[in-house]
Amino acid sequence: MNLLEVKNVFKTYGSLKAVSGVSIEVGDGEVFGLLGPNGAGKSTLISMISTLVKPDNGEIFINGNRVGRNTKEAKKVIGLVPQEIALYPTLSARENLNFWGRMYGLGGNLLTQRVDEALEVAGLSDRQKDRIESFSGGMKRRINIAAALLHKPKILIMDEPTVGIDPQSRNHILETVLKLNKEGMSVIYTSHYMEEVEFLCSRIAIMDHGKVIACGSKEELRNLIGDVDIINLDIANADKQIEDLIKPISGIQKVIFDNNKLKVYAKESGTILARLISVLDSAKCKIHNINIEDTNLESVFLHLTGRALRD
Repeated sequence: MNLLEVKNVFKTYGSLKAVSGVSIEVGDGEVFGLLGPNGAGKSTLISMISTLVKPDNGEIFINGNRVGRNTKEAKKVIGLVPQEIALYPTLSARENLNFWGRMYGLGGNLLTQRVDEALEVAGLSDRQKDRIESFSGGMKRRINIAAALLHKPKILIMDEPTVGIDPQSRNHILETVLKLNKEGMSVIYTSHYMEEVEFLCSRIAIMDHGKVIACGSKEELRNLIGDVDIINLDIANADKQIEDLIKPISGIQKVIFDNNKLKVYAKESGTILARLISVLDSAKCKIHNINIEDTNLESVFLHLTGRALRD
């Protein structure tokens, strides 16, 4: 069963087509990754799924409820972890959770129980009386997640939940996602850290310029490139024109040059490498480092979008 169905949605701001004909499905109990460089349309899509922004066209169904028609029912099963910290800094962790719990309509013993459980999930029961302003960035993000769990949502939407935090908190959040999913919760996870998405997600959608350009399991996405190697070179004395010199080499499928880093996709890297070095030498490019890697999610993303995730 699909807990979320997004059907051909559009959103335009003036002349900007932020989201253009996107369709995705998220199954019950699935961790679904959403990847894309800045400006790809991820945040707009998340805002529409979260019922915060109304699509210009298209339909969104959450747990069978159509957003815009049964929005109130749809909201009941959504937990949103925004990229920005949505907490009151001068209140304690417990006071913040009590406030958000009341916003969900909780009260009495049930609210107390849910707050205790959320603090336990965050691993911060011992700091519950401390003000949020005294917390580290990672601790704030953990309470941010706890607030989204108070009403026990069926689907948790996490928008860049580990940006700028310490490794301990990051690991805690990743393990929390796995634990919640094991307990049956569906998760939509966006991140600028490719390794997080590879670690957590069973299926992934890649967005660029407002469209979903690829969607599938990690294995299905890797197969989009095929059986190729990626030759990585750190070079100096080169500009974007170096791509045009390299592309004619037989066997090369794609070339990406950015910030003195050259990525070359090729099926037979061993035979191509000597010719590649020869071309670079003729162009008077200085090679600082070379390594060859197998296809991974990062290389698929680069292949499809022509840019790194953090661009």
